[in-house]
Amino acid sequence: MNSTVVGLIAGLLLAIAVILGGFSGFVFAVLLGGFGMAIGAHRDGHVDLGALLRSRGRG
Repeated sequence: MNSTVVGLIAGLLLAIAVILGGFSGFVFAVLLGGFGMAIGAHRDGHVDLGALLRSRGRG
């Protein structure tokens, strides 16, 4: 398994406690899964999250 899949699984496992909260828990689980998948994709080199955090050099 690559880091993207591990990140997705980790995010979903963290959200299991929230799933019991109904629809809002489901939405939160999807958001945590997406966050975990993004971190895993960054670790694999598929996504550059640093580019989102860098300023664009205005001035």
